[in-house]
Amino acid sequence: MKDSHTEEAVEQPSAAELREQQPHARRIFLDRSSPPTRSIVRVVMITLLILLSVWLIGQILTSLTYLLFLVVLSIFFAYLMDPLVKLVRQPFKARKIERFMPRSLAIVVSYLIVFLVLVIAISGIAPRVSEQAKGFGANLPAYGTSIREKFGEFERRYARLRLPEDLQARVSERLTTFGEEATAAAGNFLLALVSYLPWFILVPIISFFFLKDVNPFRLSLLRMFPAGPLRIRADSILNDINLTLAAYTRAQLISCLIIGVICAIALYLIGLQYSLLFGLLAAVCEFVPLIGPLTFGILVTVLASFSDNPWRGLYVAIFLVVLRITQDYFLYPRIVRGGIHLHPLAIILSVLAGEQLAGIPGVFLAIPIVAILTVLYKHAAEHTGSPSLISGWLEPEEVPSEEVA
Repeated sequence: MKDSHTEEAVEQPSAAELREQQPHARRIFLDRSSPPTRSIVRVVMITLLILLSVWLIGQILTSLTYLLFLVVLSIFFAYLMDPLVKLVRQPFKARKIERFMPRSLAIVVSYLIVFLVLVIAISGIAPRVSEQAKGFGANLPAYGTSIREKFGEFERRYARLRLPEDLQARVSERLTTFGEEATAAAGNFLLALVSYLPWFILVPIISFFFLKDVNPFRLSLLRMFPAGPLRIRADSILNDINLTLAAYTRAQLISCLIIGVICAIALYLIGLQYSLLFGLLAAVCEFVPLIGPLTFGILVTVLASFSDNPWRGLYVAIFLVVLRITQDYFLYPRIVRGGIHLHPLAIILSVLAGEQLAGIPGVFLAIPIVAILTVLYKHAAEHTGSPSLISGWLEPEEVPSEEVA
């Protein structure tokens, strides 16, 4: 028995013999096909923190919507005035005597120039606009009578189809409700615009301080970051946001002027009355993205359809559709000149979300807010050195290599 156990022990190779039998040691690298649990937990926690932060910021912004709207309008007006202020100071800087034209005085001079230009323009246009506005107001009852007659004619033709009375009543009710809602929406939009008229005084006053103290504001914001890469990155972010807002403001102003002139001329050629009044209304509505042009288009098309020549409504609708496509896909991108990189679908969704959250101020602020968030995301990805933030969070930690002897 003892000899048999000895023979079995001899037959089994030892660990040393096994190592000697291996000709070469192999290096094994662990390659995980899925992110580790720690990375997944980190992504979930960061996502929850982001959602909580967005909710808190949303609550604050909702409670201060109109104040923020006033501040943002003032900032946009400051962007419009800044090139003129620089132009006024340019001759004094070229002769190195800018002390005779300080920035505060240049802002006042710029305000006077803009005020005089507006007075001259309004004095030339206002009489005709006022005359057309009075005529339009006097003809509103006639428009109402025409609309009722058209609906009565439609109901008579509809009754000839001999459809069930229940179905006829239901369709008529739906059409009446739609007409009332469309008219009420257009009226509420115009009344809301009128309610902001006092801001024409507040906005220039607040813009004056933004123009005067823009450099101290910028330096104070940069001092919040420690000296080094973070401060350099913050300075780069501020420069990109400045370019983005300047491009957006410039694009909106130029678009308003172009759309107003084109609409006034085209509606005059179509034969629609009050073309100058409608052109001015188109310029004002263009300043409010998506909702403004849509409201203007519905209003003008309805009025043209119920005029003495119903075919004008079709001509107006075709013209506005072509103008909208041309403006959104050809004119506007060239006016912006790369300042804002947003897909048209992103613009539509952001405007609709802004309207749901904050009404008209949300519609106006949606595009610049989304554009600023895009700039922040781009800089955050560049600062982390990853193609995107999510990929950086999911990137697994380096696994040290192991040698199996």
